[in-house]
Formats: sequence, structure tokens, C-alpha cells
Amino acid sequence: MAWLLFIVTLVIAIGLTQRISRMRRLIRDLEGAARSKKRLLPEEPDSTLQAWGIDGLVRELNEAIDRYNHHEAQNAGYLRQVEAMLRAVQEVVIVFNAERKVEFANRAAERLFRQGQSLKGLRLEGVMRSLALLEFLEEELDGAEPKQINIEQDNETLWFEASCVWVRSIGGGNNARSTLLVLHDITQLKRLEVMRRDFVANVSHELRTPLTIIKGFAETLVDDDASLKSEARLRFLGKIVSNAERLNVLVEDLLTLSRLESKPDQFDPVVQSLKELMEDTIENYRSRIHIGQQAICLSYDERVGEFAFDRFRMNQVLDNLVENVFRYAPEFTSLVMRVEYDEAENRVVCSVNDDGPGIPEKDVAHIFERFYRVDKGRSRERGGTGLGLSIVKHIIQLHGGTVHAESGKEGGTSIVFTLPYKTEEPA
Repeated sequence: MAWLLFIVTLVIAIGLTQRISRMRRLIRDLEGAARSKKRLLPEEPDSTLQAWGIDGLVRELNEAIDRYNHHEAQNAGYLRQVEAMLRAVQEVVIVFNAERKVEFANRAAERLFRQGQSLKGLRLEGVMRSLALLEFLEEELDGAEPKQINIEQDNETLWFEASCVWVRSIGGGNNARSTLLVLHDITQLKRLEVMRRDFVANVSHELRTPLTIIKGFAETLVDDDASLKSEARLRFLGKIVSNAERLNVLVEDLLTLSRLESKPDQFDPVVQSLKELMEDTIENYRSRIHIGQQAICLSYDERVGEFAFDRFRMNQVLDNLVENVFRYAPEFTSLVMRVEYDEAENRVVCSVNDDGPGIPEKDVAHIFERFYRVDKGRSRERGGTGLGLSIVKHIIQLHGGTVHAESGKEGGTSIVFTLPYKTEEPA
């Protein structure tokens, strides 16, 4: 009887031990599933789990893991969408952690700081070549007003509006915090601001000179009316008239530039003959040349037929270019207007060439800038406003062409401009 009781007790102990071992293994599997966020597929049959009373726990755990994985998949999808959008934006976007290591950088940031190579994992101090930017990051950033900073890049100063905000870390836990840095490029705005200031200063200067002359001679006529001789009176009135005309030409040129820049829709290309327009221009200036000493002629490529351009605007271009030759190179002996067809680019290449004294090499690149004069004193004496070639540049660009100047060391100047060879009028 004792042996039987012993055997029964031993069998029960072995069974309990096996059951405890299986339950421990199941608990370890539950823990592993929770840690790895993977569904638990228990080795025990459902009937055993029910008998142990943990079938509900297994089911709830698997449902929780499914919900978590679904949530994580959604978050990953949202993150990929946000990352794709941030990579596509033009602004520089960088996310870095508390150790100043880059967690994310979009394409604009990679192009600016590392020639298109990845910035992820690098420290900011080794990436950014801007003391102003690093000083900005030392300040209290979150919620602060955007700040303008400059970055030197390829011998060029770039301006950005920098702003920062704290965000949840990309690579850390829920409590980890990163910084989102956004740089909005305002370089063009800065340049426009400088251009505006320069333009206002130049216009003020250009207007001041004739106005001062007009005011001075007018005051003299009023104050010394009784003592002025008729010859002096006529000379003063002539000065007033010539400077009033100079003011009128300057204002007209300014209005022309303003219209070209603000109302490009007034541009009206029509299919017509450029050769005819050039011949008319030459005929208008032929009376001003010294016969036997000067010549003005046209060299025209017969492959260039009628094509689309704005006749009024092109007439302005040709008048400005030929008038410049008569004004600034009056000693020329040959003035040639040349037109050629560039088959490879399907465009018309036009030039106005003279054999005058030419333009100094240092000035060639600047002559299309507003109010730029090679010889400021002589230019003003001859009635130039410094806007003629700027008007030419705007008109050619409205046509979709390019313009540049060439001048040889031996003298002579060529103003070369191109026009698209479109034989149909735009819709």
C-alpha cells in the first residue's frame, strides 16, 4: 500500500513539474512576444490554455500586439510621407538631437552643406560653415523669432531666415527631444533690397544734377533780372531747356523700364521681316554720317525669313544700339548691322558692330546695368541716361533671347543679341 501511495505521489509530482515547466516556458514566450512585438503562437493546444485559464491573456496580448504593429505601420507611413515632403521642399530642413548629431536632413541641406552627400549621423559643428548659424543655435531657440543669418558658400554670401522648434526625437524614446532647424533662403530678397537701395540712390543722384542746374539758373534769372544782359539771359534759358530735356529723357527711360518689368503682357510678337526693320533703321541714321568718311551697312543672312518679334520693342533696341555708337564713338568709320542664322540652336544672332575706341575690359561685363557709364562725365555731357542698354537687355529677355557685349583690345565694339526663330505667332 505504501509503495502504491509513493508511486501515485511521484506521478503527481512529475506531472506538476512538467506542467509548471510548460507554464514557465509559456510565460517566457509571452514575455518574448511582448518584447519583440510579435504575435505569440503557443505550442500548447487551445484546450490546455483554457484549462490553465490563460487563453484570454494570450488572445488579449496578440490583439494588443496587432494594434501596436498597425499603429507603428501607420506612424512609419506618415513619417515616410513627411520625410518625402521635407526632402522635396526648397527650404533647408535639419533635425538634430541633444548631442548635436543630425538625425534627418533634406536634399536642400545636403546640397548646401555637403555637395549632395548625406548628413545623417554627423555633428553640426563639422557640417556647418557658418559662425552666425552656430551662434544662433546656442541661443534659446524654441518659440524664438526667426533670425536672419548669412552663410559663405563658394565665395558667395547666402542669406537665410533661420527658425527652430523642439520636436519628438526621431531616433530616441518618447521622452527624447530633438530640434528642427529650418533655413528659408532670402538671398534673392536681400539682393533685390540692395538693388532697390542702389536704384533709389542712383535715380536721386541723376535727378539732382539737372534739377540743381535748372534751379540755379532760374533763381539767377529771377534775382538778377534787372542786371542780366540779353546774351546771358538766353544762355541761362538754354541751360534750363537742355537740362529739362535731359530730365524728360531720364523720366521716359525710367517709365520704359518700369513698363517692361511690370507689364510683360504688353509684349506683342508678330511674324514679320527683321530685314525691313533694320533697313529702315539704317535709312533713318544715314543722314547723320559723314559721307566719304563713315559708312553704315547691313549684312543679312538670307536664310532668315520672317519670324515673330515685337516690332516696336525691336525698333527701340536698334535705335538704342545705333544711337550709342553715334553718341559714344562718333569717330567710327564703319558701323555694320549683322544678322545670321544659328541652325543648331534655331535662333537668329544679331549684332551691331563699330570700329570706334571700344570699351575697357573691366567695364564690358557691367554696361547693361542701370546707370552704369564707362565715362560718367562724357556720358552726361552727351545726354546719356545710363539706362539705354538696360532697356535693350529687358526687351531681348522678353523675346526669350540673350545679349552681351564684345570689345577688342585694338578697339571696336560689338553688341550681340539673339532671338528665337519662331515662324508662328504665339497663341
